Amino acid sequence: MVTAPRVGVLALQGDVREHARVLADLGADVVAVRRPDELASVDGLVIPGGESSVIDKLSRTFGMRHPVREAISDGMPVYGTCAGLILLADRIADGIVGQQTFGGLDVTVQRNAFGSQVDSFEVDLDVPALGAPHVHAVFIRAPLVLDAGDAVERLATLDDGRVVAVRQGALLGTSFHPEVSGEDRFHRLFLDMVRERVR
Repeated sequence: MVTAPRVGVLALQGDVREHARVLADLGADVVAVRRPDELASVDGLVIPGGESSVIDKLSRTFGMRHPVREAISDGMPVYGTCAGLILLADRIADGIVGQQTFGGLDVTVQRNAFGSQVDSFEVDLDVPALGAPHVHAVFIRAPLVLDAGDAVERLATLDDGRVVAVRQGALLGTSFHPEVSGEDRFHRLFLDMVRERVR
């Protein structure tokens, strides 16, 4: 019998339920992660969209910042969407005073790069790593990857060339929210990365 991959969703703030639903529908054993012992029980982690500065503060309040950083440095597969991408970035171009990230992705991101909530938009993206059809992407107060190191794979760009999805080793990040558009291929890719590591 094939064991379901055991994955966590960082459940400090943000669209936790949406990610948990997609992952469960794909056959994963999903854990809401709020404490270090819960993180230690999973083989992969999703950092959801929400408010990056709030998730940062809560991760420190709940004693999660160091364990998440350790898990990343130990090679745990982690997928960050929107705020999650910001939290995986090594650098934030416009973070609030004192804002920190978990890091791991050799990228610089800009928060709310497309404007406020009213500037949210949807677009179809060509993502060669996922094949056809195009990915229907929902951008809500989304960040943008301003620059990326040589080790970072650029998975998707807008028509003007701006980067909105990246992968580096076991880390995956998207500016947009596949979990709200019915698009599950990024979650499938993430689960493949988890299974590969478990093997």
